[in-house]
Amino acid sequence: MTQPTLVFLHALGASGREWDMVRRHLPDHPSLALDLGGFGDRADCGYADVGAMADTLADAIRAHGLTACILVGHSMGGKIATLVAARAAAGEEGLAGIVGVVLVAASPPAPEPIEDDRRAQMVGWVADGQVARGDAETFVDANCAAPLPDPLREQAIADVERSSREAWLGWLERGSREDWSSRVGTVAIPALILAGAEDGDLGEAAQRALNLPHYPHGTVTKIDGAAHLIPYEQPEALAKAIAGHSAAIADAVLPAGFVRLLGSGRVSRRTRAAMLARTRPVTRDAACWSDSELLLVAALIAQVLPDRGADRDLARRVGVAVHGSGDGWRFAELPADPVAWARGLATLDRIASGFAGLPGDVQRDWLQRIDGGEAGIADDPDYLSPTQMSLWFADVRAEIVRQWMATPAAMAAIGYDGFAVGGDGPRKQGYTRTAADDIEQWQQATETTA
Repeated sequence: MTQPTLVFLHALGASGREWDMVRRHLPDHPSLALDLGGFGDRADCGYADVGAMADTLADAIRAHGLTACILVGHSMGGKIATLVAARAAAGEEGLAGIVGVVLVAASPPAPEPIEDDRRAQMVGWVADGQVARGDAETFVDANCAAPLPDPLREQAIADVERSSREAWLGWLERGSREDWSSRVGTVAIPALILAGAEDGDLGEAAQRALNLPHYPHGTVTKIDGAAHLIPYEQPEALAKAIAGHSAAIADAVLPAGFVRLLGSGRVSRRTRAAMLARTRPVTRDAACWSDSELLLVAALIAQVLPDRGADRDLARRVGVAVHGSGDGWRFAELPADPVAWARGLATLDRIASGFAGLPGDVQRDWLQRIDGGEAGIADDPDYLSPTQMSLWFADVRAEIVRQWMATPAAMAAIGYDGFAVGGDGPRKQGYTRTAADDIEQWQQATETTA
């Protein structure tokens, strides 16, 4: 699988250079540090509004052909990262490779909490032109928990000084005040949200209140010994946190060719969004399983799909299907799916005296007996009879396989490309060739997994 590329976005008054030390601590991770309009080497571009900065990031992802990437946004850059992550989750073309987000002391989609006096002070710094040396020093020092080493401090100050006046004012007067929260909604992409222990406006409390609600699969972590300029203050700790997040979402990375096809114009936005949603974790509440039921379903998955093992995420997907719309049918001898599954799991656990804790071969023997109609609990409405258990286990096998085959990972594994037959244009591409083993050119780019 491809190692995700880390795409770094800087803070107000900074540039891609603020990530230099962090990137040195991540030598095994490909990375890309962007300068946003009006800052760093793009200072001459003037102010790019929030939407334009988001377009810059999205265009960079497409231009570099990134099929697996993690967006890492600091302060101002965090707001931009969230906006593009939301666009990716909604199925925008060319962004299917975004598998994770790291927010570092990030500005939220909602207006950023900056005290009015401090905002006015920073606006006043550019009343007569660029930020002056003394004001740049004040800005850098005030955002650090302790003085930076001289070389790093000089670099940070120099970036503030060369920031475009238009960009500086644009963010403070408009961009930081824009409210994108309703348009962002919730973003199912896994997110690591980091806060400096000594940050004021954008510390842990602000991150939990303003950024975490947008990420149902987000976690908030505090970085000790840091205020707001975490990439300068604690680069090693920050790099370690980013590497851990990358490792934790490794299973979400799909083969590059598959992602290119999924992100192409052959796939509709709605289809892309639905498929990407299946690569995200399922929340415990959505599955509606108790802890004991989840263990039992995971144990059944390990028997039905041995290569998956006791896959709890797949077990949760099965739970969503069972307790949701279902598959549209049931055996006449069984009650409705939620009831049948609850009784079937209870029966299995009782007759096997704790099915999930048994050795695999013993579990297999029990399932063979159930399949043959030899095991169940008759004449008790809270359980299933041997005949009902045989039917229920047939439904169990079908549902487990159905939910696995619906995931992009399974589609990539078998080389399935039937989802790529019609984009959002007025004419759907479909297939031109339909004979066996007659492969069209667009299909040849799809990579499969072993």
